[in-house]
Amino acid sequence: MIRPPVLNRLRDSVPAVLPSLLLCDFGNLEREVRCLEDAGVPGLHLDVMDGSFVPNLSYGMPIVAAVRRLTKLPIDVHLMIQRPQNYVRQFRDAGADNLTIHVEAVEDPRPVLEQIRSLGCGAGIALNPPTPISRLEGCLDLCDLVLVMSVQAGFGGQSFNPVALDKLRQVREMVPPDVLLEIDGGISPATITQASAAGAQLFVVGSAIFGKPDYQQAVMELTHLATPQPV
Repeated sequence: MIRPPVLNRLRDSVPAVLPSLLLCDFGNLEREVRCLEDAGVPGLHLDVMDGSFVPNLSYGMPIVAAVRRLTKLPIDVHLMIQRPQNYVRQFRDAGADNLTIHVEAVEDPRPVLEQIRSLGCGAGIALNPPTPISRLEGCLDLCDLVLVMSVQAGFGGQSFNPVALDKLRQVREMVPPDVLLEIDGGISPATITQASAAGAQLFVVGSAIFGKPDYQQAVMELTHLATPQPV
C-alpha cells in the first residue's frame, strides 16, 4: 500500500513527540506554534471532541484551519466524535494530514477509512483501554496508523494505563512494519520509555510539554527517553 507522503515524514522522525495542542495557550496560538517549531517537534496533534462520543468539547475545523495557516508541520487530527464519516472531508479541507477515528464510534470502520484515504489523507484507527484488540480485525489493512489510548478518550487527569503496552505489542504483530504505532494519554518522562519499548513510535504529549517553561528542553528530554539505547 502506498502511504501518504506526510506519514513518511513522521516515520523518518521516529521516535516522534507530538504536542497535543489541547493544552496550549489558544489566546497566543501563533506564538505557541512558533515555540513548538523552534523546539524541533516533527508534527502537531489536535484532539477533536464532540461532547457526545466523549463528554468534553474541544474545537473543530476552524482551529485546524488556523493551525494549518501557521505551520507546514504535519497535522495529526484525532477525531473523538460520533459519525466521523460526516466530517472527514471538512477536516481534510481544513488542513489535516492524518485523520484518526475511533473503532468504538462506528459500526464498521472500513468505509470511513476508505473515505479518508480517498482524500489523500493518512488514515488512523484508535481504540480505548477497555476495547479488545479483536475489534481492529478486518480494518487494519486500510490503516496507516494505529493509536492505542493509554487513558480513556475524552477524560482529563487520568493516569497512564499499562494495558496499552500489551496492546501495542499485539498490534505490532498484526500490522506491516510501515504502519505507525501511536500512544496517547499520560505520556511523560516516567512512561515514555516503556511505551517506546512496547513498540510506540509517535507519542502524544500534553502537560509534559505545555506544563514546562522550556518546550525545547522538554521535547529533547522526551525524545531522548523514547530513543532505544544501545545494549
